[in-house]
Amino acid sequence: MARTAPRRKERNSRTPRPADRLAKLNTVLDGARTLLVVMQNNPDPDAIAAAAGLREIANELHGISCSLAHGGAIGRAENIALVKYLGLNPRSLNDLDLDRFERMAMVDAQPGAGNVSLDPGRPLDIVIDHHPIRRETRSARFTDVRSRYGATSTIVYQYLEAAGLEIEVPLATALVYGIRSDTQDLGRESTRADVEAFLALYPHANPRVLGRIVAAPLPREYFGQLRTVIDNATIHGEAIVSHLGSLPSPEMIAESADLLLRVEGIAWSLCSGVVDGWLHLSLRTSRRELHAGAVARRLAGRRGHGGGHQALAAAQIPLRNGEREGSPALGRLLETLVTRFLRATGNGTAPAEPLCSR
Repeated sequence: MARTAPRRKERNSRTPRPADRLAKLNTVLDGARTLLVVMQNNPDPDAIAAAAGLREIANELHGISCSLAHGGAIGRAENIALVKYLGLNPRSLNDLDLDRFERMAMVDAQPGAGNVSLDPGRPLDIVIDHHPIRRETRSARFTDVRSRYGATSTIVYQYLEAAGLEIEVPLATALVYGIRSDTQDLGRESTRADVEAFLALYPHANPRVLGRIVAAPLPREYFGQLRTVIDNATIHGEAIVSHLGSLPSPEMIAESADLLLRVEGIAWSLCSGVVDGWLHLSLRTSRRELHAGAVARRLAGRRGHGGGHQALAAAQIPLRNGEREGSPALGRLLETLVTRFLRATGNGTAPAEPLCSR
């Protein structure tokens, strides 16, 4: 098995080298026999790949028995196919005795965020992520949060390379897909580090498996949800919004926001849906003068959680009594949020028109 090509040294001398970061990570892992790696409630390819990479480091360098867990469901066909290909058996947080793990890590997520159901007060040993750092994260023994990076998979790849570990085909394939999916084929929120990691990993990945994962068979329910997205979409100037109703998991909300941003003349998209008593919002933009993460925080307010990057962001708001799907109370909440979104993006006075004529 060929090793991946070595990375170039980082230019900024003040930035810790991958080897230095790995040494600190190893210090935290030393002496442990068990590790739990927590992902977001509904793990995406980047989270799945990063978790698998951290498990490899724990197994190979420290002989640690490692488990992966999340608080929700893996519903998207591509993500299910990736988990199956890697032979992972992620567990539900609700089914685990967390006290039996000697170390706890979180990847592609941070404590206190709305997309993680782990008690933010529970101490964490390791947090590795590429989203803006949260206050709760700073209490972890080891933190590596690089908000400029396009994918957490890139960060974990750098650890693997610094450790001199051979990245076998399944893990290389997963890391490539993690980087691809979070950066939309390196076209969104990607850095030089993401490009270098992708180019180093791709020769060791299985392109046929990548093709099968990307083109995983979709259930008929998916197309019903897609029809709802299009039927409910309304255009307001350079913004488009759509509500998907009740869903089993939030993945379709983010996918829909990506899709609607591609409508001609659109610079902002907002999609929403109800999952397990929470209203989930996904935002996308092709404009960089406004920060999507800042808009998401404004939408969430004190009631919920929100944040993200310049081009993509999300928010989660807990629903109150009476705010169920189809109720007037939820309708008022959605109207308020859409109005707030349109004003924040400079489309507050634009008339509404349907995306498609009926």
